[in-house]
Amino acid sequence: MTLTKEITPEEIKDNKIYKEWGLTEEEYQLISEKILGRLPNYTETGLFSVMWSEHCSYKNSKPVLRKFPTTGKQVLQGPGEGAGIVDIGDNLAVVFKAESHNHPSAVEPYEGAATGVGGIIRDIFSMGARPIAMLNSLRFGELDNERTKYLVEQVVAGIGGYGNCIGIPTVGGEIGFDSCYEGNPLVNAMCVGLIEHKDIQKGQAKGEGNSIMYVGAKTGRDGIHGATFASEEFVEGEEQQRSAVQVGDPFMEKLLMEACLDLILNHSDILVGIQDMGAAGLVSSSSEMASKAGSGLELYLDDVPQRETHMTPYEMMLSESQERMLLCIKKGSEDQVIQLFESYGLEAVNIGKVTMDKHYRLYHQGKEVANLPVDALAEEAPEYQKPQKEAERMATFKKINQYQPKINDAGEILLQLLQQPTIASKKSVYQTFDSQVRTNTVVGPGSDAAVLRVRGTNKAIAMTMDCNSRYLYLNPEIGGQLAVAEAARNIVASGGQPLAITDCLNYGSPDKPEGFWELSTSADGIAKACCVLETPVISGNVSLYNETDKSSVYPTPVIGMVGLIENLTHITTQNFKTPGDLVYILGETKADFNGSEIQKMLAGNIEGILNNFDLETEKINQELVLKAIQQGIVKSAHDCSEGGLATALLESCFEKEVGLDGKWSKDIAFLFSESPSRFVLSIDEKDREDFELLMGSKVELLGEVTKESNVKLVCQNDVLNVDVTYARSKWEDAIPCLMK
Repeated sequence: MTLTKEITPEEIKDNKIYKEWGLTEEEYQLISEKILGRLPNYTETGLFSVMWSEHCSYKNSKPVLRKFPTTGKQVLQGPGEGAGIVDIGDNLAVVFKAESHNHPSAVEPYEGAATGVGGIIRDIFSMGARPIAMLNSLRFGELDNERTKYLVEQVVAGIGGYGNCIGIPTVGGEIGFDSCYEGNPLVNAMCVGLIEHKDIQKGQAKGEGNSIMYVGAKTGRDGIHGATFASEEFVEGEEQQRSAVQVGDPFMEKLLMEACLDLILNHSDILVGIQDMGAAGLVSSSSEMASKAGSGLELYLDDVPQRETHMTPYEMMLSESQERMLLCIKKGSEDQVIQLFESYGLEAVNIGKVTMDKHYRLYHQGKEVANLPVDALAEEAPEYQKPQKEAERMATFKKINQYQPKINDAGEILLQLLQQPTIASKKSVYQTFDSQVRTNTVVGPGSDAAVLRVRGTNKAIAMTMDCNSRYLYLNPEIGGQLAVAEAARNIVASGGQPLAITDCLNYGSPDKPEGFWELSTSADGIAKACCVLETPVISGNVSLYNETDKSSVYPTPVIGMVGLIENLTHITTQNFKTPGDLVYILGETKADFNGSEIQKMLAGNIEGILNNFDLETEKINQELVLKAIQQGIVKSAHDCSEGGLATALLESCFEKEVGLDGKWSKDIAFLFSESPSRFVLSIDEKDREDFELLMGSKVELLGEVTKESNVKLVCQNDVLNVDVTYARSKWEDAIPCLMK
């Protein structure tokens, strides 16, 4: 839409147009009366509306985010830049971050997912790092309707389409299915990069007279108000929201990535700062770069490369067209940058300069169209301490006893569990992703954590994304602790020492006291777990208003974690290796059935309270497993999560189609308990003495691996007997069958 006559500041005020853009009456008054002392014009109102959206300003979540520990001896860069950075020794560091693209993916699933991948990749290379891996965490409704199947198909295609084209392997992640995600799927993407310490960049625009250069794709009208769109509740059938979804071009991004890395690595003397044009496009990148440096900016919008005619300043500044970056370059070096980007077939244009007066000025067709204090845009959005109250469901849950499943035929129950979409094999999904490109992938999708070797060293990096949102629905605080603990368990089971986390905090509306309570309380849990497990939060993203027609998703704070494997010989996978190996369970199994996969399957709902969770026990158990792996006495390790011990044992048998012959001291129903802090470990018979000496009373011997593909476990009151080959076929076919 091209505006022939711009709406006047008076009309904006009188007709309250600012409300349509997400500004409240109080916020508009603050801008016009306190900050500017005048009515903002059309463009200025637009700039404030996106910069003060939740997506850009975190105005509802800042008090919550302050709870997180963000420092540690390994942390080189915490929250506040494009991505976080942790040291891995040898002057190398890992750069990583996760982002959500939920609302766009609900409307245009292919482009929504693809541009989510593109955006997170730019965050990584804007720090000076080469992206080496992608992961994703996805949530959908139940696979019993055409709409959900369509969303799954298109989101998966979008992720694969973008990642495969750009040549970055997609190596891991998770997918969950629950009816609460029906209208509002969650699409969270994580990117991990490698960098040498000397190449670390900052998003800053400083040095009077230095040039602001625009590089990459031209600006169009796609994605205007994308940040606002991500900061409001979703209403089914609102077709106009499609204009808020951008369109991605992975081939352009590949060129842009290589050009930017070339500039960073080979022309660092002329580069002052670099930032991705992500949410809120040109306005957020430019105002944040100036504000961080304590400077001001002048931008000349006639020079902004445009792919559509008659674009207004408002449209240019708010567009979220993809594959664009903003640079601050030393004055006099512009031609070098132009030539460098030309050699990659890309445009680099000087569109402005750094000033020292802390003002943000925009010029268009010879006129000043905006003049604002830069900090007001980037830093001074109001902060809200929202009212909160415990969700009403909690009172009901407290009256419900621990769910106890009735097990008539454990083998049959296990076969059914293995076919539940959340547990079933995701091979049909991840085989559409290229997980081996660049040939550093040692452990790809389907294991506890993905593992990539670090070229030129004897080290590897383990990475995972985890969250069991059902636990958070039952108890946000304990659920938050469990999300971090499970991520760490997956890293440890792969032979890694957990280093730090990034998060994607996906919640409903913070304007509802119960919604804000979920966010705030789960942050307490996440913060506590991060302190105990020494995994600070170094980056992340908040995605609120994940509601459709007043119904919210489960609180889903997805935890992306990276760990360091000190020696390639420590890399451990979940599958049993050799017949005759001994199989143990480490950790205590209790009646933890509330929120479990078996409760959902047999009772048809999730309810009750979670038992207390002991973080100290979790830490001790993880340290024991890592020590045993580093001593070379563990052949396989797998964490017990969804589906409990029974599922973990079968998953450990599948790859080599081996079996297990053993016995367990507990009631057969406890095979399906989801008690935390547990691992299934296998060792060589010759290491039994050393292993049992190290583990003490923490482990129980279950039995030994057999070459016959059958699991037989004699329990206290019954026997589990399952054919592994048959179970594997059911597990692998479940999602393809449901999708058909």
